[in-house]
Amino acid sequence: MSLYLKYRPRSFADVVGQEHIVTTLEHAVERNQLVHAYLFFGPRGTGKTSVARILAKILLIRGMEDESLQQQIVKSVDLGTMVDLIEIDAASNRGIDDVRELKEKVQFSPNLAAAKVYIIDEVHMMTKEAFNALLKTLEEPPPHAFFILATTELHKVPDTIQSRCQRFPFREVGEEDIIRALQNIADQEHITVDRGALRAIARHVGGGMRDAVSLLDQLSSLGKITEEDVRLRIGESTLEYVENLWEALLAHNRLKALQISASLEENGVSLEVFLRQLLARARQDLHEQIEAKGDLTPATARIDAIFQALRDLRISPVPVVALEVALVSLCSGEPEDSPHERKKEKHAKKEEEAKSTQPDPKKEEEKIESERSLKGKDATIVAAPLTMEELTSTWEKIISAIPSASVRMSLKDAVVHGIKDGKIVLAFSSKFHRDKVAEAKALHEVEGVLKEHFTRFVPLECILLTSDDAPEIRADKSKVNMVEAVAEIFGA
Repeated sequence: MSLYLKYRPRSFADVVGQEHIVTTLEHAVERNQLVHAYLFFGPRGTGKTSVARILAKILLIRGMEDESLQQQIVKSVDLGTMVDLIEIDAASNRGIDDVRELKEKVQFSPNLAAAKVYIIDEVHMMTKEAFNALLKTLEEPPPHAFFILATTELHKVPDTIQSRCQRFPFREVGEEDIIRALQNIADQEHITVDRGALRAIARHVGGGMRDAVSLLDQLSSLGKITEEDVRLRIGESTLEYVENLWEALLAHNRLKALQISASLEENGVSLEVFLRQLLARARQDLHEQIEAKGDLTPATARIDAIFQALRDLRISPVPVVALEVALVSLCSGEPEDSPHERKKEKHAKKEEEAKSTQPDPKKEEEKIESERSLKGKDATIVAAPLTMEELTSTWEKIISAIPSASVRMSLKDAVVHGIKDGKIVLAFSSKFHRDKVAEAKALHEVEGVLKEHFTRFVPLECILLTSDDAPEIRADKSKVNMVEAVAEIFGA
């Protein structure tokens, strides 16, 4: 039997790192305040299903006087043979037919226990129709039926379902809690392991107790587990990758960033876990910039790009490409100064602005004279129409001024198609990038930069290139894409 199964929590006292949840549930049991629907949410491997089974044991034997029967039921739950405990994986039983079957069977009384308990894991995977069917059961459950829903993605669970449940947020298990739990297992299994090795395991799993025990199990065949053994088995920890990449991003070193991306892929590091930890690092940087009253634009641009990469990761046929596009985007621009340097620069800029606001007698006199000369004259000036030559000559400068990194990247997919009825027409070869720029927020952002450049409002229209478009436009677009791709990768 694997160590994880052997040392899986059997009671609330065995649960690691979720004291806030255990305490609340224990009080509810003591006061007989248990409800019919619970929702456990949080990162993977933090104990959601284990706590659900412990709670199920309490519900199944509640009110029973036969101690022998109670022990039999508890043992059956631990062995996974309890007929009145129904565990459903919503990833493979997500349709309305599965929920209809559940609704029919839930009406029947329990076979052996005092209740029927349904644990639905990864509940966010259910279809909209299945959620609607489940909602009716949660609204009016039979007295003997209890539901425990578990998910790693709370935002995908409809509010109507959430409102029918008591919600319990599971958090990542602390590093010290993981180390203590692993040391306890090692002592019982007579595994010799260095403290440094336990710490390396705890850092690598990023708060997941299940992954930590599984990794200790893999290494237990060694005579003695050292920190070096852990590093050889798992490679660089995700946090080390994050710090190395962060240095590359601040230095705008595209080559190093792409090398780190390749290393992640080669070593089998979860790209989603990596991006989430990179997001946490970006958030830390944002807070530091707010505290230092620095420029927030680079910090928010990084967060925006990482969010986009996380979204693209789930739909990309080659996930690492989504990461690489984000990294190339994040590395654009000039190397950034330290927060201290940025603060000094901002202070110097303020002093310069203060000096510039002091009146210059000579300039004031010239201004008065100019105003006098305009008196009595029609000073209305009509802005000249925007020309293609004027637009194309400043287009690259306009793109570089866009605050959002993901919008800048999408604009690079476009060519200036023309000016029609006062509108700038952009033609995109990718529907994804066209839709990105056409979003209200992105459109407002681009039009704001255009207004700054041309001192007047210029609306934007986004279209998609089709096979009917002029061949020379499509050829030129392909050429631009190729040149930009090479430049981005090699830092030209």
